[in-house]
Amino acid sequence: MANPRKRVPENAPGDFFVDSTCIDCDTCRQVAPRVFGEATGTSFVKTQPVGPGERRVALRALLACPTGSIGSLGGDDVKAAADDFPLPIEEPVYYCGYNSPKSYGGNSYFVRHPAGNWLIDAPKFTVPLVRRLEALGGVAHIFLTHRDDVADADRYAAHFHARRIIHRDELSSQPGAEVVLDGEGPRGLAPGFLAVPTPGHTKGHCGLLVEDRFLFTGDHLDWDRNEQRLAASEDYCWHSWTEQIESVRRLADYRFEWVLPGHGQRVCMPAAEMRAEVLRLAESMGR
Repeated sequence: MANPRKRVPENAPGDFFVDSTCIDCDTCRQVAPRVFGEATGTSFVKTQPVGPGERRVALRALLACPTGSIGSLGGDDVKAAADDFPLPIEEPVYYCGYNSPKSYGGNSYFVRHPAGNWLIDAPKFTVPLVRRLEALGGVAHIFLTHRDDVADADRYAAHFHARRIIHRDELSSQPGAEVVLDGEGPRGLAPGFLAVPTPGHTKGHCGLLVEDRFLFTGDHLDWDRNEQRLAASEDYCWHSWTEQIESVRRLADYRFEWVLPGHGQRVCMPAAEMRAEVLRLAESMGR
């Protein structure tokens, strides 16, 4: 629970606040961008939510926060907001919420599929989310992009009897994974589901391309809200920036309209524009 005595000074006066335990992971700014802003090293409430709709969105951010750094003194029904997760992005893709501190607040996603539902990276293992996923048909497959964002994947795998999929070079983070990817080439996992190796951030980092429309990018790249363009971070590249540049360049060989990152803002644009943006990013990374 957030502590009102530890409010950061940037908060706008009112019921909602961020306290000093914030790790500046950006989760709340993605979920409720009108309410939450960015200061040096922290999020803060820049505008108090107005009306029940905005308050409900702010409560979603409160629940998604990995460190419990958001509080509300307004007597809102937090349990009702818990039933909102997973949040639909575009069918069949949902955002799980309940980001985990184990992945530094990384996003995870749920994909509904008649042959078995998918989890991409893992959120906190929480009873409200588990019950909602059960109601949506459970989880058959858990695709793990890399070692940083596995969070509670093992608990979800045990609960749902799901198979975890991870590259061999990331296997030490989930040594009991049921499916291990090898090599540098793409691998079909099921009709419409393609694992795309994207080494760079870590050695065995992989993306998941679904239905040639949704690309789950882990920590490979994301959308820069301020610059309005795709971005990648050399500061947070743990393996090889040179390999990451080449991995980004190879993404231009695939068709997709959505970038859904583990960390950072998601974005959708027409496939031709997305390809041009990928090539621009690769060139800028090389400079």
